[in-house]
Amino acid sequence: MKSEILSLLRERGNYVSGQELCQRFNVSRTAVWKAVGQLKKEGYRIEAVQNRGYILIPERELFGQHELESRMNTEWAGHPVRFYDTLPSTNLQAKLDAENGAEEGTLIVADMQTAGRGRRGRSWNSPAGTNAYFTLILRPRFSVETASMVTLVMGLAVAEAIRETCGVEAGIKWPNDIVAGGKKICGMLAEMSVEREYIHYVVMGAGINVGKQTFPEEIAATAASLWELCGETVSRAGLICAVMGNFETHYASLLQAGDFSGLLDRYNSLLVNRDREVRVLDPREEFCGRARGINPRGELLVEKADGTVVPVCAGEVSVRGVYGYV
Repeated sequence: MKSEILSLLRERGNYVSGQELCQRFNVSRTAVWKAVGQLKKEGYRIEAVQNRGYILIPERELFGQHELESRMNTEWAGHPVRFYDTLPSTNLQAKLDAENGAEEGTLIVADMQTAGRGRRGRSWNSPAGTNAYFTLILRPRFSVETASMVTLVMGLAVAEAIRETCGVEAGIKWPNDIVAGGKKICGMLAEMSVEREYIHYVVMGAGINVGKQTFPEEIAATAASLWELCGETVSRAGLICAVMGNFETHYASLLQAGDFSGLLDRYNSLLVNRDREVRVLDPREEFCGRARGINPRGELLVEKADGTVVPVCAGEVSVRGVYGYV
């Protein structure tokens, strides 16, 4: 009920009477009073005025279970939310929960990670009170080949959510980085459990650099945060919920089409690699070319100097800009 009270107070933006809250949630005035008291202890500033009711006073950002639940406006993505102050990794926790039967749409969120991971086993800097770390559990019924496109769906969802919530012109560096101002602001990692081509589950994780911070020396030249780019505090809960809303919509398109065809135009419009010179680091053959966008299978199309176009699969190679990170 606490999340529902928060959602109503935030939506109304004015006083809500205790009687209305009692009727809305079919509880006593004492139950409402206790719930509001607990929210106050969590840091919410809620004022009560006789004959007027309760009002939520916007103040500093709060981040936790009830904040996320009260902002989540989706049918299934982000339901339920499981919030942790500290985890080794949201992906690791999501895999454990998935093995134990967690339903599709379960969202694991942590304020801090002690063993955050990126692609190819790289570590991910995960301080507390600063960034958004989350993993969504999926139980798809499509092929393993189609499952590889879930990362592209999440990338599109994150880039659009960042643009919507704070106005930063985020783009996508294929296959799994979100960039702005030529620097990385988000990384993603998808992992799945497969048995004889049957997918038990997919966990789709993301880490977004949100707050003011100092990056480790080895990534300082290529990493940035939303605070640095927009100069103001961004609500981590609001951002995560916006990502879930976009993901739910775009994932439905993937399910309907069976490939990425319904999302190609949206994705390619945000692809920072597009029409740029890139270097493909393929163990079989390293080559350079010009990126031309992705195809319905989610492969990056790279045009070589001789005019031939090579489809590049994200799981097999790495792609770098010829003249820098992007």
